Amino acid sequence: MALKGNSGSSTELNFIGKGTQIEGNIRTESSIHVAGTIIGKLICKNTVTLSENGRIEGDVEAVNAVIGGKIKGKVIVSEKIVLEAKSSLIGELKAKKLIIDEGALFDGTSSMGVTSAPVATAPSSKTEKDS
Repeated sequence: MALKGNSGSSTELNFIGKGTQIEGNIRTESSIHVAGTIIGKLICKNTVTLSENGRIEGDVEAVNAVIGGKIKGKVIVSEKIVLEAKSSLIGELKAKKLIIDEGALFDGTSSMGVTSAPVATAPSSKTEKDS
């Protein structure tokens, strides 16, 4: 039986165990813990937890994320993401708050702040005459 909070989101926890591989897109209203492998897009309206042995090859969208394993893809987190010491993130990252533990690997681009709209880049003040 699912418990519903005031916001209507489920408090159930989905679990993908070690040794399990899922190919395809996953969408969930509740939190998800991944100890196996996902090849595809993961959309979570709550918290994504990726254990040390977990792996995601594809885009991830979540409210919060705690990453202990490996992700290769675009990650959009509307609140906070934590990259734990043995984690690896290769790709684009957008989040309001970012915590990177010592030992974590991050290779890609990141932008922080509002994640719902693309961040506009400021024009360069340097002109060709300045070169």
